[in-house]
Amino acid sequence: MKGTLRFIIALAIACATMLAFRALVMTVCTIEGDGLSPQFIEGDRVVINRWSYGLRTGAKGSLFDYGRICQQKVQKGDFIAFEDSLGQILICQCAALPGDTVYLGKGKAPCVVPGIQNCDDQDYYWVRSIGKSNPIDSRQLGFIPEDRIIGRACLILFSHDPKAPFWKGYNIERLLLPK
Repeated sequence: MKGTLRFIIALAIACATMLAFRALVMTVCTIEGDGLSPQFIEGDRVVINRWSYGLRTGAKGSLFDYGRICQQKVQKGDFIAFEDSLGQILICQCAALPGDTVYLGKGKAPCVVPGIQNCDDQDYYWVRSIGKSNPIDSRQLGFIPEDRIIGRACLILFSHDPKAPFWKGYNIERLLLPK
């Protein structure tokens, strides 16, 4: 009986530690599509560093106001992970920072990425997809508010071709490739 109880307690502590680590430190996401090719290809398992821009606390409309502990600014060119309006995690490259002017194309007026001084109490970012096919970026999503940013894509944990069986299709060259 004592051995079973010790096992259950150890298992509960391990699960709680794993969940806390995943919620507070790092998350792993799978790349779908080729919108970020060649940096990230379909099947890459990417590690998201949740501390890269500071730990998120609270959210708009929740009990606690949004904030960040040890906040650092997003840099142009960073591959950022963020939640869309449906709660799905997306990864895109930051193309414009608050205050930058974005030119959308011929015949369209340029727009300025909003920042704290000309919007609500947070900055916004313009993100882009770098692949030619399946581009999902700020042209479809609009400006990305800072409170939706989870962290920076920092490492390819491993890469597996989604069309191959699980025992084949691993891309060894991409193993632990930093971004």
